[in-house]
Amino acid sequence: MNIYRLAVLNDNYVFVLHDPETNTAAVVDPAIAEPVLAKLDELDAELVAIFNTHHHGDHIGGNSVLIKKFPKAIVYAGEKDRDRIPHQQVFLKGGDQVSFGGRTADVFFVPGHTYAHIAYYFAPADDQGGELFCGDTLFAGGCGRLFEGTPTEMLASMEQLRRLPDDTRVWCAHEYTLSNLKFALTVDQDNTALQERMITAQAMRQRGEATVPTTIGLEKRTNPFMRWDTAAIKRSAGLDIPDRVFARIRGQKDNFAG
Repeated sequence: MNIYRLAVLNDNYVFVLHDPETNTAAVVDPAIAEPVLAKLDELDAELVAIFNTHHHGDHIGGNSVLIKKFPKAIVYAGEKDRDRIPHQQVFLKGGDQVSFGGRTADVFFVPGHTYAHIAYYFAPADDQGGELFCGDTLFAGGCGRLFEGTPTEMLASMEQLRRLPDDTRVWCAHEYTLSNLKFALTVDQDNTALQERMITAQAMRQRGEATVPTTIGLEKRTNPFMRWDTAAIKRSAGLDIPDRVFARIRGQKDNFAG
């Protein structure tokens, strides 16, 4: 399974998955259709699946055009997003599985950013490592805003993802990394791995390179929203109870002007 990252809109990423053996494709969170159609045309591939993580317009905006072009494609999304995802046909819950390209993905229910958010985790297969498509739950250096969920829900969602193997590649849906790392340094300033990551990320962006994918291991070392139970983050929050620590740093990030 090959993965193509398409930069769209201001800072979104759309992911096209391609199975070269069958020349079929799937797309994760198509914000808009045109770049996806261009990639499918370049590959001369047939779209067979749309994997949506949640209902926000910058993740589902291309569904209708893609289904018009490929009416046999199946649209997958969370069961709690019923009536919010255009053309949804499969209603997924945590623990379900989906398949593409000879690989099987576990579905994680990860509420917080929205109450219905899901993620797709393709476990390692043959010589390919694990791949996580997490929408707006986990970001490089951060996590999504809590539009419909609670800090307790988001913490539980992040805890699920934190258990994945360290070498899992994380395909998050926005290029928010520099802003996230700037904030992270305000609550975890003595973290040398975080300091080094900021230098690397700045250089990458100056070269016009994407900072996505990241890895679970890197997030565990440098992302404050995966480090809520470390002494440094608890000290910064001035709290010790996990969901209160998480809520405090998420609130600080919401008001961060950097």
